[in-house]
Amino acid sequence: MQLQFSRHRKLRSSANMRALVRENHLRAEDFIYPLFIYEGENIRKEVSSMPGVFQISMDHLHAEMEDIVAHGIKAVLLFGIPATKDECGGQAYHDHGIVQEATRYIKKHFPDILVIADTCLCEYTSHGHCGVVKGEKILNDESLELLVKTAVSQAQAGADIIAPSNMMDGFVAAIRAGLDEAGFTEIPIMSYAVKYASSFYGPFREAAEGAPQFGDRKTYQMDPANRLEAFREAESDVAEGADFLIVKPGMLYLDIVRDMKNNFNVPIVIYNVSGEYAMIKAAAQNGWLDEKKTVLEMLVGMKRAGADLIITYHAKDAIRWLKEEQ
Repeated sequence: MQLQFSRHRKLRSSANMRALVRENHLRAEDFIYPLFIYEGENIRKEVSSMPGVFQISMDHLHAEMEDIVAHGIKAVLLFGIPATKDECGGQAYHDHGIVQEATRYIKKHFPDILVIADTCLCEYTSHGHCGVVKGEKILNDESLELLVKTAVSQAQAGADIIAPSNMMDGFVAAIRAGLDEAGFTEIPIMSYAVKYASSFYGPFREAAEGAPQFGDRKTYQMDPANRLEAFREAESDVAEGADFLIVKPGMLYLDIVRDMKNNFNVPIVIYNVSGEYAMIKAAAQNGWLDEKKTVLEMLVGMKRAGADLIITYHAKDAIRWLKEEQ
């Protein structure tokens, strides 16, 4: 009996054949590595819920950056943990704030590394919210002024990219206008345009010490049930001047990543968030998953979904594993 069917397995017959026809690839240049800079001295504290991720003080920054460069990472995303906090997050926009100081140091000693400054207030406010608070209400327009001050101070310190993550309405328009007025017309904005109110941020809040002290962030971050809302958020940010669009979290929102890639002609960034990292680490430590295979499969899945860049705590490990495979 003669059967007529397609033989797709011909292109899977060997490792070299599979590599020849592979559609998506991971490279060191795809990764952005987050750093948590802690104000103080002699601090290198592992985050308990994120094995392998550390809060570091400035005196440990040089060694960390040498390791980052050795891995081939081209960009870092800076978060700061200040020594003091207040109602308005004043250390976020202080000329000598911890992110500003770390930025100056990196650009002086490692000028080829791209410094992306997370532009938010939650790590700096005593209440842990991303804007100005009145009672238990987060005020939108009043928060924009402080976010602009933060972005301008970060640009003055040498940040290559401003990455506002606060999800206030109009934040891209306000920051773009503020940067332009201050003479930073060439500094791009990497907007956390599509940021969901996710349960997967828990370990990050330990790392950044920025958990809200009351309520939650559901009045300004997106409902995980919504897809079309992501288009409205992204359309607004692109119209207001965003140069990159971030989708956050990653693993459960690959459909949104594909939507963004199909509809917007700017680089799409996915944030492989702390909870996703912690889950894989915990499973691997218990012997339930092969960490290397799981991480690389997840990251290439993010590229396949349409991500141009991936913010990930796995970056160092992933690059080492990719080199081993080559």
